[in-house]
Amino acid sequence: MTHQIPRSQVTAANDPSCDFPIQNLPYGVFSSDGAGPRCGVAIGDKVLDLAACEALGLIDAGGTFAAPQMNDFIARGRAEWDRTRARLTELLAADGPRDLPLLAMAEVTLHLPIRVTEFTDFYASKNHAFNVGVLFRGPENALPAQWTHMPIGYNGRASSVVVSGTDIRRPMGQVKGEAGPEWTACRRLDLELELGAIVGADSTMGQRIGVDQAEDMIFGYVLLNDWSARDIQAWEYQPLGPFQAKALGTTISPWIVTQAALEPFRSAGAPRDNDLLPYLREDRPGFYDLTLGWTMNDQQMARTNYTVMYWSSAQQLAHHAVSGCPMRVGDLLGTGTISGPAADQTGALLEMTQGGKVPVTVNGAPRTFIEDGDEVGLFGFAQGEGFRVGFGPCTGRILPAQP
Repeated sequence: MTHQIPRSQVTAANDPSCDFPIQNLPYGVFSSDGAGPRCGVAIGDKVLDLAACEALGLIDAGGTFAAPQMNDFIARGRAEWDRTRARLTELLAADGPRDLPLLAMAEVTLHLPIRVTEFTDFYASKNHAFNVGVLFRGPENALPAQWTHMPIGYNGRASSVVVSGTDIRRPMGQVKGEAGPEWTACRRLDLELELGAIVGADSTMGQRIGVDQAEDMIFGYVLLNDWSARDIQAWEYQPLGPFQAKALGTTISPWIVTQAALEPFRSAGAPRDNDLLPYLREDRPGFYDLTLGWTMNDQQMARTNYTVMYWSSAQQLAHHAVSGCPMRVGDLLGTGTISGPAADQTGALLEMTQGGKVPVTVNGAPRTFIEDGDEVGLFGFAQGEGFRVGFGPCTGRILPAQP
């Protein structure tokens, strides 16, 4: 029997190369025609206006879709997520009702999809951790002793998380000079190819979260570029880790691809080096078969897969709360740089150029780090049979520093 691929009334959504078929239905926030930001769903080359759908009585989410961010809807919980997804699938199907409030995606402005309550960035790729460790400590001491026993992370700045398309200013800062610290514009500006998990439920202060509970708390994922000033970081990070070198900006894609849309692509991650403590053991694979990569000035630089990762987002969330730290709807957890074993699978120029020692060619010119005017883009998708579940663009352009 031939499997029938679900079709949408939006023609572009039925193209096998489209990021936003009816199997996806990612959520975002948009504005158009002078009206304020509200919630929507991407379908093909259109945006379904969810606030208008509520006003027309086509869907009921307690009025939360009229808000300028997704947090209020997300807070309604998993049963509501599932019910709404089923209803959206009915509305947008080939035989669904006509005259839906659909707008051309090219004519709307996309906004940050959530109010980011907190941002935590992890270090969950063994390839990336090893490659960077070799650069600074040699292969014998590349991985810290605790790395394969727990997800390592640091608390970043929610205030500098921005939506795709936002320009990023090259930072000024202190770097190590020959005679002491030097005040300068960053000379070693880098990207980091990551996924960001969006927490969809609160937890109680003083109570831990199991991995299974953590899995259930994740609403969905975005592409995430955690811009990094490597020379500033090298001077400031000991002993407490990254600070201003990571605060200049974190770019996320505007569409949240839900966990439900990615479920058919669930997969195992990298092999384990040792047994884990019980609170980090997963009963099922915690990763997805996602093709991920990045471009510079429209030239593809690297391509890898999420399955190379060592720590899943559920494990990261469970570890984040192991001390009793309360989690909140809208918390954003970055995976850390996603890198495969080869140079053309690395998620940062720091690795690709071996710390700036081996230039790469971008549009015919040698390059070690990001220059002013460069635009970096991330891409990601899960490939199904006759369709793909994609994230859409995640881009940022670098502006010159302000001395």
